Amino acid sequence: MRRRSPVFMGALTITIAVLTLASAAYLAGQAPKPSATSKAIPRTSDGKPDLQGIWDFRTLTPLERPSELAGKQVLSDEEAAEFEQKRQREQDKDNRDATARGNINGAPTTADVERAYNDFWWDYGKKLGTKRSSLIVDPPDGRIPPLTKEGEARAAARRAARERPAYGPEDRGVGERCILGFNSGPPMLPSAYNNNVQIFQTSQNVVLLNEMVHNARLVPLDGRPHVSRNVRQWVGDSRGRWDSDTLVIETTNFLGETAFQNSSSNLRLTERFTRVSPDVLLYEFTVNDPTTWTRPWTAQVTMTRSAERLFEYACHEGNYGMTNLLSAARSVEAKAARKGSR
Repeated sequence: MRRRSPVFMGALTITIAVLTLASAAYLAGQAPKPSATSKAIPRTSDGKPDLQGIWDFRTLTPLERPSELAGKQVLSDEEAAEFEQKRQREQDKDNRDATARGNINGAPTTADVERAYNDFWWDYGKKLGTKRSSLIVDPPDGRIPPLTKEGEARAAARRAARERPAYGPEDRGVGERCILGFNSGPPMLPSAYNNNVQIFQTSQNVVLLNEMVHNARLVPLDGRPHVSRNVRQWVGDSRGRWDSDTLVIETTNFLGETAFQNSSSNLRLTERFTRVSPDVLLYEFTVNDPTTWTRPWTAQVTMTRSAERLFEYACHEGNYGMTNLLSAARSVEAKAARKGSR
């Protein structure tokens, strides 16, 4: 069993104090905005907003707007409460009701294996971050833009690869291989658990340490250019700068295997971090890959400050799980060969 951090274990009991301005923004269903004077924002010795600390970004808000909420960007109080209850029922791993996802009656035989952890171990959150109906804020319909023809062909090839037994570790996703976390990115998106990032900051660098798969991303702030296009990295090549009180990080030089939402190695990611109050950090990212989507798209995630600590996430490439996965694939192949020889 993978080790969870105390941030996760105590997630349901943590109470976050948010300033009146940020709270009002939540109730309005919009992302909180910085105050006019920003006097309440902690600052470093060089006058920049202090982004340091551990930030929790779990939320029930889906990345894309559900079809039943088409045309509704912001939910009313009643709609938000109903949506939260619906999402909690859908994600309840202890729920064996016939209407639940992965139900036993007529469900695939993998249902109990896929839901082997009790609901206690998962940490999707219990609330919406804001009353927006999706994390995506642009396009206005809250949906990922259509794929280009090249993007469609790549997606089809990846689906086909997933449907056959894995020939080797490289056929499994980077999350399964413990190279990158499902929610550590970049960009960072809420997932099933360990939705926490710790930020370290100096005048020359920022480090983003994700709890999921303990990924640490070093971001220089000294204006140096990106590395050569021929140098590709799992988390890309990041460069940061300050735009007034917002930290902007531009990342390029991704590996194609990273494949965020079916992206290619041409992905260009722009992230923006704005501390809108002592306890609220607004995280916004824009995805731009003309070889995958017909237009760029943008999402916003509201992070809240935590007083807890991060623990190591004990997941590493080459663990016994990968051995078991590949052994099972070889067993399936051998069985098919025996059947074909009869």
